[in-house]
Order: sequence, then structure tokens, then C-alpha cells
Amino acid sequence: MNYKSQSFLKNEFGISESVLKISSAVEKELNEVIGEIDSIREYNQIKVIKAMQDNNLSDSHFTGTTGYGYDDRGREILDEVYANVFKAEDALVRHQIVSGTQAIALCMYGNLRPGDELLSVTGKPYDTLEEVIGIRGEGAGSLKEFGITYRQVELLQDASADFEGIKNAICGNTKMVLIQRSRGYTWRPSFKIDDIGRIISFIRDIKNDVIVLVDNCYGEFVEDREPTEVGADLVAGSLIKNPGGGLAPTGGYIVGKECYVNKAAYRLTSPGLGKKVGPTLGNNRLMLQGLFMAPHVVSESIKGAVFCAALMKKLGFETSPSVDEKRGDIIQAIKFNNPDNLIAFCQGIQKGSPVDSYVTPQPWDMPGYDCPVIMAAGAFIQGSSIELSADAPIKPPYIAYMQGGLVYEHVKLGVIIAIQMMMDKGIIKI
Repeated sequence: MNYKSQSFLKNEFGISESVLKISSAVEKELNEVIGEIDSIREYNQIKVIKAMQDNNLSDSHFTGTTGYGYDDRGREILDEVYANVFKAEDALVRHQIVSGTQAIALCMYGNLRPGDELLSVTGKPYDTLEEVIGIRGEGAGSLKEFGITYRQVELLQDASADFEGIKNAICGNTKMVLIQRSRGYTWRPSFKIDDIGRIISFIRDIKNDVIVLVDNCYGEFVEDREPTEVGADLVAGSLIKNPGGGLAPTGGYIVGKECYVNKAAYRLTSPGLGKKVGPTLGNNRLMLQGLFMAPHVVSESIKGAVFCAALMKKLGFETSPSVDEKRGDIIQAIKFNNPDNLIAFCQGIQKGSPVDSYVTPQPWDMPGYDCPVIMAAGAFIQGSSIELSADAPIKPPYIAYMQGGLVYEHVKLGVIIAIQMMMDKGIIKI
């Protein structure tokens, strides 16, 4: 951090000398980790460009269609580019998919039938999938209501997959296995691509015809491979997370084997229509340009997460992942063990945002969650998790989950302001 930036932070944001000093010291220690992040970014960037070149991406593909969206070549190219990037047979990329939860639900509803079983092998899935599956809530048309059963295999104490438990759980009715790559709202490491590959290979040896679905939210472009490259049949995620690059205004994606992607498409539209309809309404350019920017944006986000981990560790807080730990998603978890500390941190992240910096977030009963949640998110796209945000369920041990950041400088600013706020409230001393 140069002198001019330090002076600006001190004069315009009220950041103390002690916070600036420890922040600068932390930054100087991160060169080796930053170099590894840049190496992955470079490979992924080249991979995305090659996919666009191989599909002869043209300015003509950016125009939108209306109505039914028949013969939308831009939509078809978007699907083909995603399939190439993920090294998959097929892809379904649509702005009509409003979230990662919907993308995952499409995979489930499209490919599961009454009497089938869904088995999660990474413990309880993300909170917003509970009502989709039927773990929580009634009368909304969950999988449970359609006669699709559900079981889960808990992770071992070290948060690794329980292979013996998986072996004992898979039965004749097991049609789909769910792997959640990201940590979600849990204090565990994210699953790396190598981990996912080992789980899939193990499952194939037990039951070869099972459909393996990976919830890839927060994980795209963090490593130099995606789950489809290690045997996943279906992979789903959100465009207002990593692959949208901060430019896609909404949307979700599904990639994988053609037969399974098509069944998900039938669920999105209707049998007989599938991928052949869906007006793009001029969104193709932003979705493609967002994908182009995604490897760079993801790397900026990860650099910010590493900075946060290093700084919070110096201040005595437990973090996951640690500074030099290999990452499988963009999420940085910080354990506060106290609701006041947690809320202060999230409010500081909000104060550092370019949008709604004047807003003070408070815990509230957010749809899809079983307890109050605080969400700090001053984003250009509502709810965008690739833009800097910090959120947490208000329950012990009071863990904040910070993710995103279109540029490293924004993440750094948000974390520094959060630290200053915590210091001003007497929560920490530097």
C-alpha cells in the first residue's frame, strides 16, 4: 500500500495508523500465495478465450430475441462456449434461471422420478435446497411430495468424505448423488477437484449408472479444472456468482452429459421444447463478456480472501481456509464466537461498499433460511456473490462468510473498514 493510498484512507475513511500498519505488513507477506493464484487465473483465462474462438463468437451473437426465442444463435453459442469451457457434452445457460438453487433444482426435478432416491454424500446441502428436497417445509411441491426419497452421508470429523458410509448408503434406488463443492454455512474446507474426483470414482465402482450432480456454486475458476473433468454427470451454478464475472445481470448454468442437461431443460420450459425456446432479450453480450472476465474477477476475489485470512489471523481470529491452504471456493470464513463481533464485521464490509455504503445491515428472517441472517452486500447486481459481500446465520459459533470482490482493492478496503469499526467499538485492540 503506497503512501498516497494510506493518506487517503486515513483522511477520508478515518482509518488509524495502527490498522494501516498491520494491513501493510500483512500484504507484504502474501507474494508467494498471490503468484499461485495468478498462475491459475492465466490458464483459465486462456481456456475461456479459446472456447470463444473455437465457436466463432461474433458481434452478431450479442443481439437478443423476444417471444419464443426461436433460432437464437447467440443462445446456442453461449451454451456451446460453456460446454467447451467445462469440457462437457452440453450446457444450458439462461437468464431465466434466477439462482444456483434453481439450477440445481432443475437438475433434480428433470432427472429424478417417483421411487428414486437422492443421496447427498457431503452432509446436509445448502440451506436453500432444504425445501426443494423436502427436509423442511410442506406443500410447495418438494421432491419428497413427488415420492422421491432423500438420505445423506455425514462427513467425518476431519470434514472429509466418509467412503465407508457412502458404500453402505448407496442402494438399488439411489438414482442421483449430490456433492456440494463449497462449504456453504458450515465450518469445513471446500471440496477440491481432486477430492471430488476420488468420490466420483469410488461411487462408480459401487453403482456405475448413478447420476452425479455437483453443486458448483462459488467454485468456478478457483482451480484449473471443473467437476465435469473428473467425471461429474451434471454441474450447476449461478451467473451472479463466479462465472458471470460481475457483468451477468442474472442467470444460471447447467453443464454435463447431453441426456441429463436436456432433461433439465425440459423442466425449465416443457417436454418437447427444452433448449429450443427462450428469448435472450439482449442478455447474451453481458453473459458472454462476464464469462470472459470471470477468471480475472475470481482471482481478484481470492486475493482479497487471502488478505482477509492473513489479517484476521494476526488479530487472533480463527479463519477457514488459512492463508496458505489450497482453496476450492471463493468463501472466507471467520469465526467470531460472539454475535456482536460478527455483526460489527458485516456492517464494516457494508460500509466499504460502492453501493449502499450508508446502509447498516441488521439480521432478518430471510426466505429459505431457518434462523435470522445478516447480509452485507453493496452490489451493482442485487444478491451478487461475486461482488464483495459478507453474510452469516446468527447462531453459534457466529461465523461470518465473506466472498467475492470484483477488484482486490475493494476487498481490502472493506476488510480494513470492518477492522477499524471493530476497533472503534472496543471489540479488538491493535
